[in-house]
Amino acid sequence: MTVLKTSMRNFFAHKGRMALSAIAVLLSVAFVCGTLVFTDTMNTTFDKLFAATSPDVTVSPKSAEGPEEDPQGGKPESLPASVVEQVKRADGVKSAEGAVSSMNVTVVDSENENMGSTSGAPTIAGNWTQNDARTMEITEGHSPRGPTEVMVDADTADKHGLKLGDELRTISVNGDFTAKITGIASFKVTNPGAAVVYFDTPTAQKQLLGETGKFSQIAVAADAGVSHAQLKQNVASELGAGTYKLQTQQETADQNRKDVGEFMDIIKYAMLGFAGIAFLVGIFLIINTFSMLVAQRTREIGLMRAIGSSRKQVNRSVLVEATLLGVIGSILGVGAGVGLAIGLMELMSNMGMNLSTDDLTVKWTTPAIGLLLGIVVTVLAAYLPARRAGKVSPMAALRDAGTPADGKAGLLRALIGLVLTGAGVFALYTAATADKAGDGSMWLGGGVVLTLIGFVIVGPVLAGAVVRVISALVLRLFGPVGRMAERNALRNPRRTGATGAALMIGLALVACLSVVGSSMVASATDELDKSVGADFIIQGQQRIVPQAEKAIQNSPDLEHVTRYKVADATLTAPNGKSEKSQVTAADPTYATDLRRETTAGELEDAYAADSMSIGTEYAKDNGIKVGDTLTVAFKGGETAKIKVGAITNDDVTIDQGARYMSIATLEKYLPADRIPPNMIMFAKAADGKAEAAYAALKDTLKQYPQYEVRDQTDFKEELRSQIGQLLNMVYGLLALAIIVAVLGVVNTLALSVVERTREIGLMRAIGMSRRQLRRMIRLESVVIALFGALLGLGLGMGWGATAQRLLALEGLEVLEIPWPTIIGVFIASAFVGLLAALIPAFRAGRMNVLNAIATD
Repeated sequence: MTVLKTSMRNFFAHKGRMALSAIAVLLSVAFVCGTLVFTDTMNTTFDKLFAATSPDVTVSPKSAEGPEEDPQGGKPESLPASVVEQVKRADGVKSAEGAVSSMNVTVVDSENENMGSTSGAPTIAGNWTQNDARTMEITEGHSPRGPTEVMVDADTADKHGLKLGDELRTISVNGDFTAKITGIASFKVTNPGAAVVYFDTPTAQKQLLGETGKFSQIAVAADAGVSHAQLKQNVASELGAGTYKLQTQQETADQNRKDVGEFMDIIKYAMLGFAGIAFLVGIFLIINTFSMLVAQRTREIGLMRAIGSSRKQVNRSVLVEATLLGVIGSILGVGAGVGLAIGLMELMSNMGMNLSTDDLTVKWTTPAIGLLLGIVVTVLAAYLPARRAGKVSPMAALRDAGTPADGKAGLLRALIGLVLTGAGVFALYTAATADKAGDGSMWLGGGVVLTLIGFVIVGPVLAGAVVRVISALVLRLFGPVGRMAERNALRNPRRTGATGAALMIGLALVACLSVVGSSMVASATDELDKSVGADFIIQGQQRIVPQAEKAIQNSPDLEHVTRYKVADATLTAPNGKSEKSQVTAADPTYATDLRRETTAGELEDAYAADSMSIGTEYAKDNGIKVGDTLTVAFKGGETAKIKVGAITNDDVTIDQGARYMSIATLEKYLPADRIPPNMIMFAKAADGKAEAAYAALKDTLKQYPQYEVRDQTDFKEELRSQIGQLLNMVYGLLALAIIVAVLGVVNTLALSVVERTREIGLMRAIGMSRRQLRRMIRLESVVIALFGALLGLGLGMGWGATAQRLLALEGLEVLEIPWPTIIGVFIASAFVGLLAALIPAFRAGRMNVLNAIATD
């Protein structure tokens, strides 16, 4: 009980100093809990949606793969309408109705503005059925009754200002058709952002499936008392086993959930990874806080030991304080995490993905994980200072000798740090010289971990040398005040090293990702310049529909237009080894639109009848040479014997591993309705007509807003923009770790000011002004921040350069160091130091001189 009382007294006596450490715990726990609540809420939203929209049993074509499939022919797989009557004859069937559904559509208004979601959610077109009426309610007008009528969901109508009577054009592979809005339907469950349009059944069949008398699936409802599993079995018996794909409501929901779950897992674990970085940085803050608190209470600890307290009791007293810190920070963090999740939901809603707080999901495991992590991490971080406090001897403490300084321990620490750093450098070198990216990535991961730990351990040793160099360049300009700031930073190298290490971690990741991102852009730009001969590239999120293809081909001032299609196939090598793959079918002009180097044969020969090319990796793995014959089984078509006309070099990023053949060869072995629409198209301007051709293509594609035409400059800019957006998102997540690191600098300076109260009073007494005192503290903060930045940026550039060497094995051969970013971050670190020192410097300047001198 005495230990608890002492711990409580000390905790609340230093509550201001504990606050910053508590904020670090709070932020880290909030990020973890916010991530879990956000992803659990999204899963709940989708689970409710899938459960509500899935019929008791779904009958679909055997070849249908799932809702996210990209039909090779551009049209959804279908089954005959006669199957509906067959299903109705099965025992236990209450009702069965045919449904039409397609995600390969684009809906535009009268001004050709895309009505689709901007959040990545699909546009879904289909017929209005009783199964849809389970999850949607017609709130305005009526359901479509003819080919000129359409009904839209209320969310899409609100977002784009649509109302009854407005005209919409729907673009599918079967052509364009227009219809007026006669109805608006609202979701009874949360709509995550999809745009939905409904037509009457004959129109949906003709325009989406290509002909009437077909459905993409059949929704089956069970009679009372008939289980979904039994209903599925009865329908299977009626239709014949294996004839069609049958799924119960649970199986359909599970498949949909799996498709969404993979994406959600990526978001979840990425965000948790950044939370882990914040926790790691927070550890340094907590270690520094308790180390300094222990040092300031040396005499008090000595008195406790002198009156009979054991080492364990002293140790336990510090750990109890850490537990209190962890509990308070974690509890607040859990609450902040729920708020963060709600904020993320609002942000996603503004971006077009509707998430309702009605579905807010806080599982009991979320606060449990947050509390456990926060408390355990805090206690573990405080263990070393607590152990050090327990080692203070009573006599040394009463003489105010401070915590024991073990020279041998410091030497051992430096030796271990150097060994780990050396091992990490060796691992990075091995990764950079690896022959395969897979092997090198393991060495890269090991090198990153080892060098990071090594730099953290050897930080106090590096602090002496690095701080002196920085001081010579920066602090000496400020005369005696600068020299005093330098000595203060060097007074406790361990503390400076730990404070700088916290900032080092975040900036190392920033530098690494900046180098990788810049190198990716530079490599891709270089390859575009060397390889792409086409003037224009036309593509979109969906395959290019035939009517858009025709419009592109008829655009003026073009020398040629190249079609580019991708089809599924199974390739069997001469050695008998088979693999599911894809073949790229293109016009022969593609050989000039994309200049691919061949290691054997001529690329033009791959476009001859019954010929194709393969990549060097596939050729090497299967012992294939030019002139050999592959067996190619086209999905939905025939099996053919195709001769290898060329082998292309896989040391590229564009079309790496592509297997080329002519469109004529593809058309020979695939039925017309199975020929895939173009994935992408290329165009070459006629001599001297580049600007006119570009303007004409832009004008042509105004009526098809789902596609974009880019020249090489546009393409490079788009690439930079995409990578830049990704990096900005990562930097935003890393900002949490940097904020925690800044709190560490603030805490270190605040405690350092308290620790030097008497010294500050003496300096003020002999003539140092408040302004000079504040400047000294600010300069000390700046040099600590620059120390951490220098280590972090240097370490990060090393990681990034190694990662680029691995990417070079995948064709990204250009290493580019983004010096403006690196220099900008380094300079910004100085301002971070200034910001961190504002409060400690202000408090130091307000000290009463006489009281400060009288302080023990």
